Amino acid sequence: MQQALHGKDEVIHLATTALLAGGHVLVEDVPGVGKTLLAKSLAETFGCTWNRVQFTPDLLPSDLIGVNVFEPENGKFTFHPGPVFANILLADEVNRASPKTQSGLLECMEEQQVTVDATTFHLQRPFFVIATQNPVEHEGTYPLPESQLDRFLIKLTLGYPSRSAAIAMLDSQGKSSEPRASLLPISNPEEILQLIRIASQCHTAALLKEYVLDIVEATRKNENIALGASPRACIHLLRAAKATAVLQGRDYAVPDDIKFTTHAVLEHRLVLSPAARAQGITPKTVLTSILEHVPVPHPQ
Repeated sequence: MQQALHGKDEVIHLATTALLAGGHVLVEDVPGVGKTLLAKSLAETFGCTWNRVQFTPDLLPSDLIGVNVFEPENGKFTFHPGPVFANILLADEVNRASPKTQSGLLECMEEQQVTVDATTFHLQRPFFVIATQNPVEHEGTYPLPESQLDRFLIKLTLGYPSRSAAIAMLDSQGKSSEPRASLLPISNPEEILQLIRIASQCHTAALLKEYVLDIVEATRKNENIALGASPRACIHLLRAAKATAVLQGRDYAVPDDIKFTTHAVLEHRLVLSPAARAQGITPKTVLTSILEHVPVPHPQ
């Protein structure tokens, strides 16, 4: 994936972490920094099927999950599946769709299934959503509420490339094929499911679980935060740490795995107090301070 996304090693690592943790990713960034390329590269590398949906104000839930169509020749209704029936779904500009359509997507993310006319259809496994939103355009958007943001395991920001990465990107232009075309599958959905199971069984000592709880509880007691991390956030942080350990080739998690994923897992779940926003304090600075003050566990 580094062949296609130059200088984005941490982003690639975190996106893969979310995949192995069985979660979903929200990418918030300006247009043209590689959000779509990230989803395509993941699909190509892991040998998964993928679909892209451009979210617009007139997009209906049926456009997303599918619809029953009457077939006159046999006098029956036939289900026509929507784009959610893929391993990886790129939900582009998710905040442009109406809350009803957003809820339809989030139900798929949570339940791994859709229900149409009282009939339940299971989605492909693994099912992984990369949702994007533009932070600078607010005209005609429906921002995701905190309860829905909490469903995303990780939130990423790609940012502009460094100068060296930009040079490498420019050098790749004009070649016979784009960088993504050279990506070859190194896995398949069955192996990904096996890795997800391995990550879920990764050993985490009792002290590490206490460390996760200490970090989460610190967000609830911080004077700059009006709404701290939820119990779901606590579960997601532990799952992300386990997946990070597996990506490092270990069958046990360490405190650094938790530290590495804390910002990506918790930042988008925190609601700052009005006073903190007025002072220019950000969730990132609050979490940095929390990680500095919460004691790191050490084996006895």
